[in-house]
Amino acid sequence: MSGHNKWSTIKRKKGALDAKRSKIFSRIIKEIQIAIKEGGPNPEANPRLRLAIQNAKGANMPKENIQRAISKANSEGGNLQEVTFEGYAPGGVAIFIECLTDNNNRTVSNIRAIFNKRGGNLGTNGSLSFLFERKGVFTIPKTQIKNMEEFELEVIDAGVEDIEDNDDILILTCPMESFGKVNKKLEDMKIEPENAELRRIPNDYKRVDLETAQKVLKMIEEFEDNDDVQNVWHNLEMTDEIVNSMD
Repeated sequence: MSGHNKWSTIKRKKGALDAKRSKIFSRIIKEIQIAIKEGGPNPEANPRLRLAIQNAKGANMPKENIQRAISKANSEGGNLQEVTFEGYAPGGVAIFIECLTDNNNRTVSNIRAIFNKRGGNLGTNGSLSFLFERKGVFTIPKTQIKNMEEFELEVIDAGVEDIEDNDDILILTCPMESFGKVNKKLEDMKIEPENAELRRIPNDYKRVDLETAQKVLKMIEEFEDNDDVQNVWHNLEMTDEIVNSMD
């Protein structure tokens, strides 16, 4: 469990320093658009929209930006569609990419080009799904928790199966089917996660040498820089040597 959490913590710490805020906002706005397309503009009746707004607040998106995104979503969100891609990076590392796009041909072309350029292979959909399990992951600032023991009992009762203490945050993991229940429990406890999402967690991790790992990380970074890409999941084992090379 700790492999994916270590990677997410690294990304969180790097993200706080990097100037990618506008890209993060862009992805959240797309998520708001697709949520409204699916379930309408009322957050109370639309859990996916409620979650997108919650994540927007966690990313410190200004309130007026959130409202503007909701207002514009009815006209612009209808063109977006969700598409996924699966393939292998150098060293046989599995890559699973989630996109929101208004032009599927452009997205397919761009994703294939990155795989080819970086020495990977784009596979067929479903070819890697057995390597990943979808789980709910919540990032909670510890400052929001008054009684740790009581908090842990409450969230475990709601379906949380793993709680990782990570400096100033807790990372909660639950089965996909418990995601809504855990999110509702946090709402009832007046706790706002910094981030809450369904992630694709590897069933096994792939260990490669440092040189190969750096090629994989460059590929992942290039995917993440693409405007159509929402999330990139992988099964690269983040060893201490790899983590230290990122400093």
